[in-house]
Amino acid sequence: MINGEKASLSPQAQNVQKKWYIRLFEIFDNPFTSAPLAFIVYACLGYIIFTAMHKSIFNASEVAYFNYLADALLHGQLNLRIIPPNQLDLSLFNGKYFLYWSPMPAIIMMPFIAIFGIGFSDILFTLVIAGVNVGLMAVLLRQACKHNILELSKAQRGLLVAFFAFGTVHITLAPFGRVWFTGQLVGFLFTILAYLAAISLHGFRAWFLTGVALAGALLTRNELVLVGVWPAVYLMIKHYDKNRLWRLVGMAAIAALPIILAVAGLGVYNYLRFGNFMDNGLAYHQMSITFRADYSRYGVFNLYYVPINFFYQYIAYPFFMGDNLFNGGSLFLLSPIFLAAFWGLIKGKPRWSTTALLFSILLTAIPILLLMGTGWVQFGPRYTLDFTVPLLLLTAVGLPYWRMTISGLLAVISCIHYLFGTFYLGIGLHLK
Repeated sequence: MINGEKASLSPQAQNVQKKWYIRLFEIFDNPFTSAPLAFIVYACLGYIIFTAMHKSIFNASEVAYFNYLADALLHGQLNLRIIPPNQLDLSLFNGKYFLYWSPMPAIIMMPFIAIFGIGFSDILFTLVIAGVNVGLMAVLLRQACKHNILELSKAQRGLLVAFFAFGTVHITLAPFGRVWFTGQLVGFLFTILAYLAAISLHGFRAWFLTGVALAGALLTRNELVLVGVWPAVYLMIKHYDKNRLWRLVGMAAIAALPIILAVAGLGVYNYLRFGNFMDNGLAYHQMSITFRADYSRYGVFNLYYVPINFFYQYIAYPFFMGDNLFNGGSLFLLSPIFLAAFWGLIKGKPRWSTTALLFSILLTAIPILLLMGTGWVQFGPRYTLDFTVPLLLLTAVGLPYWRMTISGLLAVISCIHYLFGTFYLGIGLHLK
């Protein structure tokens, strides 16, 4: 019956339908519409979930630890001045509580804590960051096309932005606040800023601001500096001049300077807290009982965790995992449009660009695979957000080789997965 109805449509009617379909995606190509639309959807999801749990998005989450660190920094100390009701994952050292997470999100939140106090809603803060991320993704794809890195139509760019907003783990992190999710979204913000600086700017300014953004990413989540492989290669090729190699070396040094300062700053931060430049407090954190046996035997990073993490991040389908629902889920089964990245890898040109994107992904994935725990509690492989910028760019390289209808269908499947998954996660966070 449906096929018969389609067959009876005139060519003009089919063309109108196609134009409507295209216009629907094109809405998300504009950052000034995609960012607020994503924020509204995220906020509505959060409002519905928190209201069902008799809570409010206007209050701080149960584990708004960056609020407490921001408060401590405002009072000139590195240990928490006020002890949160929940101490899960905090580091207890010499009778004082610290965060093992890097401090950049707390530094950004300091003005808000100074104005609104410790009860400032990290949920609203995270919602705003998530909305900005979506808008910046639209800007990044536009700039990549403008500078001939990608060849995408307006509708294809909009499709990818909508997919990123609602069909990846980004949507599951946006509505809840919480120290883990806030840190990841702030780290993603700095990552996308690094790529934007490299693509959009030129000369010393491009190098320096790319380095600043990567330093910000490193000060949020240390491994994020590894996604800087592609921006570094891109900048070198864009500015290469065999007659002015010393200028290229000088620009590279300008980019490296903020990253070196960030590493040094983290070392000093660790020394002032724990008396060791390399000690970030992980050894003292109050971990869940779920991880204690593995930690005592294998530590935080070990090859032992690779098969477990690989299964939950690339193979498992969460809706069939029963009690293990919140351990993760396959990146490609939940977001099948990412499969276009393989087309990009095979067919994409120039080869240096696709290779650099691949190395940005693989190098960032290594510590994720070696890490104790899969990212629990979560829906989908939330740690893979760390390399989603290069992965999405590689996907964008491969997307023109697919029909728009196939891309659209896979984007819709991805969004359905993660919309349901976000509600499941809300239930899981309440139960945990």
